[in-house]
Amino acid sequence: MTSPTADAVAPASAARRTPSPLVKMLGLTAGLGVILVVLLMLFVMPSLKSGAHDLPLGIVGSPSDVSQVEAGLAGSAPDAYDTRTFASEDDLRTAIADREIVGGIVLDGTGVQALVASAGSSAISGTVTATAQALAQADGSLAVVTDVVPLPKADPSGIGIGGLAFPLVFGGIVPAVAFRKVFARSLGWAVTGIAAFSVVGGLIVAGVLAFSFGSIAVASFWPVAAAMALGIGALALALAGLQEAFGGKGFTIGAMIMMFVGNPLAGISTTAAWLPGGLGLVGQLLPPGATGTLVRSAAYFGGTGGLTAALTLAAWVAGGILLLAVGARRRAGREAVAEAAEPMPVAVPA
Repeated sequence: MTSPTADAVAPASAARRTPSPLVKMLGLTAGLGVILVVLLMLFVMPSLKSGAHDLPLGIVGSPSDVSQVEAGLAGSAPDAYDTRTFASEDDLRTAIADREIVGGIVLDGTGVQALVASAGSSAISGTVTATAQALAQADGSLAVVTDVVPLPKADPSGIGIGGLAFPLVFGGIVPAVAFRKVFARSLGWAVTGIAAFSVVGGLIVAGVLAFSFGSIAVASFWPVAAAMALGIGALALALAGLQEAFGGKGFTIGAMIMMFVGNPLAGISTTAAWLPGGLGLVGQLLPPGATGTLVRSAAYFGGTGGLTAALTLAAWVAGGILLLAVGARRRAGREAVAEAAEPMPVAVPA
């Protein structure tokens, strides 16, 4: 039997262990402050630290001219470029179109010619142009700029594709929630609904980009639609799988990673090459960044340079389907155990 003294001590001890309102307020304030710092680092630091970092740049010219340019670049823009020598201007143009390099400089003895691809990244093409102009000015000549793969005239800044990050994340989160809730008891219909929305979403985005914004050519409509559909499906199926396998916590963590890591590190407007190396790689491993790369490749480069991104998205789709299957199997097992634990009805004689 518990003594009255022990009964009196227990509530008092519990009261001492309960934090005061002031402590709770200070703890919550500190925790939210840490979250704010993390968000600032994720959303501001990539832009602050972005710039030219080991960008592959081609050079055409005599050995002495090439050596002079490389020395000038090493002094004026250290670590900005990874220079590669090409035998001719045609080879340089082909390498740019194949996305082996971001641009190039041709030295023909009469001046400096810059070859850029604004469709690859306006920021990078502008940097290569500025570099060529600085080289020409130091040599007392003029710089001629040629855009090998230009952006459409209706969207010369590439804003259309550059603004896809948030709609893509939103388009992946919403169907994962909506279809799983509506078809809570039917995993097959939920997956079918997500797949159908992915296709419709891809068609809508490609249609707006092609026929409303003019950000892509009409000929690129179907490739861009397919790339967007794959991206939306990869994100939505992954989140639905996390929810099915790990419940609401799994979905919440996955959605936060996509929104607060995948979104700022996607590099859709500038490409991953413009982000600091490690951050750019992380962004490309997540669906938003991989989708941006694939869409840009499909829209302007005939799919060149998009294979890795497509395989990344396919892996996310496969992972999401695997998680859905594992979660459904676990749920079926729990339901079977619960059903077996229910008492059997006892027949009452009449």
